Amino acid sequence: MWVGVDAVDWAGLRHNYGSAEDVPELLRRCAGPDPDDAEYASSELLNLLFHQGGRVCSAASAALPFVLRLAATPQVSSRCALLETVALLVAEAGRAEARFLDPGWAPAWGRALPELLRLLDDPEPEIRRAAADVLGACDDPGELVLPGLLRSWEAEADPATRLELVLALGRAALRAPAGACGAEAFGLLHGLLDAPQPQLRLAAVHALAPADPGLPARRLDDVLEAVRDPSVELWHHTSSVQAGVLGVHHWTSELFAGPAPDFTLGVLADHHDDEQRIAALAQAGALLSRWRSPAAPLLPRLVGRLDDPVAEARFRAVELLACLGPAAAAHADGAASLLTDGAVRATQRRESVGEAALWALARMNDPRCLPGLIELIVGARSGFASHSAYHPASEWHHVGLPSLPEVLRHLPDHADALLPAICDRIGALTDDRPLHRICETLAEWGPAAAKAVPRLLGLLEDDRTWSAAATALAGIGRDGAGAGDPLLSRVRPDEPRAELAAWAYWRVCGEPGPALEVLGRALAEQRIRHPELRRLAGLGAHAAPHADRLRAMTADTDPWTRVEAAHALWAATGDTENTVPVLTAVVRDLAEGTCLPVVLPAVRHLARIGHAARPAADLLRGVTTHDRRLRSNGGWRGFTQDEDIRSAVRELLDAASA
Repeated sequence: MWVGVDAVDWAGLRHNYGSAEDVPELLRRCAGPDPDDAEYASSELLNLLFHQGGRVCSAASAALPFVLRLAATPQVSSRCALLETVALLVAEAGRAEARFLDPGWAPAWGRALPELLRLLDDPEPEIRRAAADVLGACDDPGELVLPGLLRSWEAEADPATRLELVLALGRAALRAPAGACGAEAFGLLHGLLDAPQPQLRLAAVHALAPADPGLPARRLDDVLEAVRDPSVELWHHTSSVQAGVLGVHHWTSELFAGPAPDFTLGVLADHHDDEQRIAALAQAGALLSRWRSPAAPLLPRLVGRLDDPVAEARFRAVELLACLGPAAAAHADGAASLLTDGAVRATQRRESVGEAALWALARMNDPRCLPGLIELIVGARSGFASHSAYHPASEWHHVGLPSLPEVLRHLPDHADALLPAICDRIGALTDDRPLHRICETLAEWGPAAAKAVPRLLGLLEDDRTWSAAATALAGIGRDGAGAGDPLLSRVRPDEPRAELAAWAYWRVCGEPGPALEVLGRALAEQRIRHPELRRLAGLGAHAAPHADRLRAMTADTDPWTRVEAAHALWAATGDTENTVPVLTAVVRDLAEGTCLPVVLPAVRHLARIGHAARPAADLLRGVTTHDRRLRSNGGWRGFTQDEDIRSAVRELLDAASA
């Protein structure tokens, strides 16, 4: 097994973390007598050789023959894990740019291929599956691997391994030249579309779909039967899929491109199995998070799950109603029926179904959420998030609740009912982080939060709490005028947040001098960031003396700086000749459906500019009809982002045509 391992100059090779001199010891530990240590060593080897992909390192090429020797040795307990490493590497070798592919990989793999083909005859079905997975993932022509796969198919009796072979045959048959066995492989796969076993039919659809994209829709009934059949658990034992019901639903949904809801409607049909119903709701979330049009046909199915016997299903259903928010307002009664549902999820936060119902009603601006939210404000146990979380947009829907302040931000219309509890809570808080979050909510409510001013004034004298109070007072505006002197006392050189104090002073007293001095100094010293630029814009014409510097910053490499500098320049001078092109360039990708976070403020600034922003309005005129959600985040935030950007574009269109 170890012949030649010491002849390799491992120290001269590189893996993802540096010198490969630690690879031989890991290889030996993979063959060690302790199964736990062998598994750990194989996992560490995967991390060193593959990490997050993107390249194939020189250490991987050198380690490949030894990894395969280990995988072929029955006494090695980590054989499957080692073959998983090989599968990841061969797949990456087929995608990586040439400059990221070690020159030694291709010859090393060429020598390794016969070893892989021999593993198709291994006594252990897990190894045969893993070998088939590698042969499906590699980019070798079909003529090299199809004969071995077809021969293995004829001899294979293990149901999960047969599924793996079908997938491998489909991939290999598409890699030209497929040779004489190509037609035989396609004939076999087409024949399996009518196999008596539902999972074989599903495997055949997956195998043939790349060459026939319309096949899944034509065989929808077969696909739905398979993913909803108890035998779907077979996929959990395969190497390439390794998924239970939820994973197979998601994997199979990828066969159906675009917003068509037929597959999702099919899996949402009633089912006796709890896992099936939960997986169907996960698939509904994935579809709704990407597309808008499926909401109408899917909403009745979601409402039908509000009385599901399983708490997780009820939670997911009402959480999706919350995500849809105004679009689901007609079903507010269904959400309200769950307000007293105290069943909790099996998660770390143990969010309750009732809390998800509160969130749904808040998104619908329904006052029935107020009593429950008031209880949470004053300190009742809460499954709402403890802080703001941002998840990247993906094919999955991240299920979860926002923080309580983020819920409250959707309810400025109910400020009067909520403010007494909020004011009491402000007085009881000792941790400044929750205080800041609540004060940010009050700032977003603006003048509607004016009744909180007396409580906020009491916070201005405390070094720990004054900045939170100043944030809220700045948002509230002139109703907080009694804060003028305490805020002005904070505008001093030794105060790190003097800029905030000066800005709040301007907002509550209308005196621009301190803010102009502090922000102007930061601008001159080139240490101003985009939040401060936004405040400078709020000073309007008072900031005109800084026009030259702002004009220069509209060419900054940072898009946030460009956007806020352009807005500040327009607010200070009315200059549209220089500002509108800068802002229009930032929103250009939105016309094609790409929505970065910086786009929303850019569109809002253009809407304020009005008629002179018509070039941007013409560019974005079709955006409001896009079916794909305009988002850069996943979870509930992706839905609210989509609503916000569409609302901003509509405002721009109206303003530009006025």
